[in-house]
Amino acid sequence: MSSEAIGAVVAEMDRVRAGLPRRDGVGVFIDVYREVTALVAERVTDGTFADHEFIEDLDVRFARIFLDVPRALAAGRPVSKAWEPLIERRATRGVQPIQLALAGMNAHINHDLALALVDTCRARRREPESGSIRADFETVNAVLAEVVRPIRRSFLDEVVIRYGAGASPLVDLVSNFSIDKARDAAWVSGLSLWHLRGIPFVPGAVRDSLARTVGLVSRQLLTVIELD
Repeated sequence: MSSEAIGAVVAEMDRVRAGLPRRDGVGVFIDVYREVTALVAERVTDGTFADHEFIEDLDVRFARIFLDVPRALAAGRPVSKAWEPLIERRATRGVQPIQLALAGMNAHINHDLALALVDTCRARRREPESGSIRADFETVNAVLAEVVRPIRRSFLDEVVIRYGAGASPLVDLVSNFSIDKARDAAWVSGLSLWHLRGIPFVPGAVRDSLARTVGLVSRQLLTVIELD
C-alpha cells in the first residue's frame, strides 16, 4: 500500500469487516471493494493516472461515503436509500454472494461515486470536465472492472456447471449488470449535480432522487433465487 491516505480507509474497511459474519452482505461487498481500493492506491503511485493527487483525493472521499454506511448502522441511524436494499437483504437466504457484491457496487458507483466527484471538484476548485479528470475517472473504473469481472466470470462458470439451466435466472440477473454503464451513469449524475450545485434546494432533491433510483436497481439485483 503506497498511499497513506488510501491506506487509512483500507484499514478502516478491515476493522469493519472483522466485526461482520463471513456471508454478511456488507462484508461481501467489502471483500471486493477492499481489493479495488488497494489496487487504486498502487496505481496512484505508478503513473497510471495523469492527476494522481486528484484521484487519491477522489478515492478517499469515495471510500468515506461508503464507510458512513457501517457507521450509521453501528449508531442506529438510517442509511442512504441507495444502500437500504443491501442492508435489508444482507443476510437473506436465497440471495447469492455475487448478488450482494454487485448490489454494493451498484450503490457505490451509481450513487457514491457521483457524490465523491462533486465533493472532490468543489474541494479542489476544479471543473469536472477540466484537465484529465474525465480520463482518470474512467481509469478508476477500469481498475474496478479489473477486479470485479474475473470474480463475476468465475461465479457464473461455477453456477452453470453446478446447476445448469436451473441457474438461468441468476445468470441473466448477474450478466445484465454493467460496470461500464454504471460508470457512465455516475459521470452524468456527477455533472448534473455539479451544474445544479448553486440552485437552492435543487441539489438535495436530485441527490434524494438519485439515491432512490439506485436503490430500486439494487432491489432487482437482490432478488431471491433459490439454487438448492
